[in-house]
Amino acid sequence: MPATATRKHTEPTDSTRKGFSSKTILFNCDCHTFDDVETQLMKAIRCSLSQAKNFAMEVHTRGSAVVYSGHKERCEAVAMVLEDIGLITQVSE
Repeated sequence: MPATATRKHTEPTDSTRKGFSSKTILFNCDCHTFDDVETQLMKAIRCSLSQAKNFAMEVHTRGSAVVYSGHKERCEAVAMVLEDIGLITQVSE
């Protein structure tokens, strides 16, 4: 029997589809507790406590972190939730 080649069909990821190239950046401000930041991250991006702790530590040590990537409107919504408690964010493409 001859071997047949199959072509694998791959869907574009969220980050490569049109309109999905935005990101929400969270900046360190030294004015919130780790608990406050972690709780707000869990609300904003629906992540686990473990992931929220990782993001909070990255923001603390590096000064900022990309906490969400996706569609611009969703990135803006994430930023709004984070800003509800006075966190500093930026949405960029």
